[in-house]
Amino acid sequence: MRYWWVNQNQTYKHEVPGGFLWSPKVNRNGSRNQFYVNMTEVAPGDLILSFCDTRIKAIGIATGPAVSADKPDFGSAGAYWEKEGWFVPAEFEVVSDPVRPKDFIADLLPHLRGKYDPLQRSGDGNQGVYLAEVSEGFVRVILGRMGTTLEAVVANEVNIGDADDDREEVALEGRTDIGETQKRQLVQARRGQGIFKANVRLNEKRCRLTGITDQTLLIASHIKPWSKSSDFEKLDGCNGLLLSPHVDRLFDRGLISFDDDGTVLRSRLVAADIWPAWGLHAVANVGTFSSKQSSYLAYHRKHLFKPG
Repeated sequence: MRYWWVNQNQTYKHEVPGGFLWSPKVNRNGSRNQFYVNMTEVAPGDLILSFCDTRIKAIGIATGPAVSADKPDFGSAGAYWEKEGWFVPAEFEVVSDPVRPKDFIADLLPHLRGKYDPLQRSGDGNQGVYLAEVSEGFVRVILGRMGTTLEAVVANEVNIGDADDDREEVALEGRTDIGETQKRQLVQARRGQGIFKANVRLNEKRCRLTGITDQTLLIASHIKPWSKSSDFEKLDGCNGLLLSPHVDRLFDRGLISFDDDGTVLRSRLVAADIWPAWGLHAVANVGTFSSKQSSYLAYHRKHLFKPG
């Protein structure tokens, strides 16, 4: 994990609710800008501190790498920026009590690095900064002032499994040890389609939580993530459940899981009103699982489930 500070004085109201960062690629005169180059170094899972109006107002997690993209609709902001720039997807959580780094600059000074720091030694922001890398120690001081820890933030980070899957799919396409038919089957399995869904349907007939049986409305969801599975596990019907889309979302993000006896495990990271709103509050047990399914569920509980 790397750590970034993004200055969003002009774009906070667009980027934070929109779930992204965007910058030009170069300065207006065509010269190199390190704060724009930094966009290309962001990786899924990196932590981002959102700075606006002298305060850290939100904490984000990058959910994908930078891609070239046209400038979003920022309204009057950035009218002079070039049309094409760098786009980084990220999910932000607005903090309830924004902190002003200048108020505790003495604690941050030991963690400043030099030329590309986002703050001056006075605590004022450095002009021209968009995205700056900061140290882990710097982040820990900021989060401490917010009353939380880096570990707590990471434990609650958004799912980045899609990025892992993207990398695995690229690697899969380049393999020479398997034929095109098997490649196609494995890629279809990532999307819950093809032979994988057929195999899952041999074991599961409905969404265990909602009771829906219409196969056209159900997702064949991997228990052990596709990107972490072997070729056999990617297609193994015992490594899957048929889930309604909203349940699949929770399961994929580790916000719900199951014991081998069918007991439903709900993460405390999910707001309490979500469960009744989605009709999931009254389901305590969904029935037992086979021994093969249980081995995959053990992986899910250990590596994905986030009790909170």
